[in-house]
Amino acid sequence: MFNRHRRLRNNEAIRSMVRETVLTPDDFIYPLFVVEGENIKKEITSLPNNYHYSIDRLHEVVKEIEESGVKGIILFGIPDHKDEVGSESYNDNGIIQKAIRKIRELSKDIYIITDVCMCEYTSHGHCGIIHDENVDNDETLDYLCRISLSHAKAGADMIAPSDMMDGRIAAIREALDKNGYVHIPIMSYSAKYCSAFYGPFREAANSTPQFGDRKTYQMDPGNIREAMLEIESDIMEGADIIMVKPALSYLDVIRWAKDKTHMPIAAYSVSGEYSMVKAAAKMGLIDEKKIALEMLLSMKRAGADMIITYYALDAAKWLK
Repeated sequence: MFNRHRRLRNNEAIRSMVRETVLTPDDFIYPLFVVEGENIKKEITSLPNNYHYSIDRLHEVVKEIEESGVKGIILFGIPDHKDEVGSESYNDNGIIQKAIRKIRELSKDIYIITDVCMCEYTSHGHCGIIHDENVDNDETLDYLCRISLSHAKAGADMIAPSDMMDGRIAAIREALDKNGYVHIPIMSYSAKYCSAFYGPFREAANSTPQFGDRKTYQMDPGNIREAMLEIESDIMEGADIIMVKPALSYLDVIRWAKDKTHMPIAAYSVSGEYSMVKAAAKMGLIDEKKIALEMLLSMKRAGADMIITYYALDAAKWLK
């Protein structure tokens, strides 16, 4: 006598009824890159089928997002001017701030999350204030608060700090609350690893460090207990959602975070994951649609409640 598990695999009807994990467009958050200038919709070489948009052409992608069924976006801005303190990041008329206002004008329904970091805005490409080629953690906190407040003032629905400075969730939460933004949640890049999977993004965001690397503030890929310390700290400091980044090579971290906390979990399926699939599909080695959906499914199965992915719009269409 043995169990016949295959009875529940006989056809798609029964397979769909017993399926444990299901992807829907509600799971996805779409990364959107905004640049200064006019009449710009330029494909990002390292992220095929993703684009840099100028403010005056955001209506095109906003319409596509709404039609796809994807509910949320995360905004990244590429300014014309960079300096040592990333002053354009907290300029009330900066690229992100203008993009938030424009998107809100175009759509009342799209949920706007803003990446809060300094690397795209600093002349040195690091995520904070530099002294003697080292990032000054505590001085950087003040700038992160300024950025967060400017985003909230412009109309952002959620703030997502990605810098990995110690204490930044507590500092941002206090700044938001004191200025009347108690309703704005924080999605923290809690377990953000110093990963080789970020390469294509750094071209897209023009954020490659001009010297050194980010190993002193982003996490060592070999560590998982440390990830839980980071996550626990962010929860205590007031984070509403915690994130694991990257996703595909860190499914164990996502699972552990899901099991150890009662918090919503975000996974960031990063640029390298996307670009590898695109490259293999272009060579005819894989079925892009099947591979992409299987990857995203694995992230949700591991415990992610939401997935930031460059496949968001395509995946949403494939799932309809």
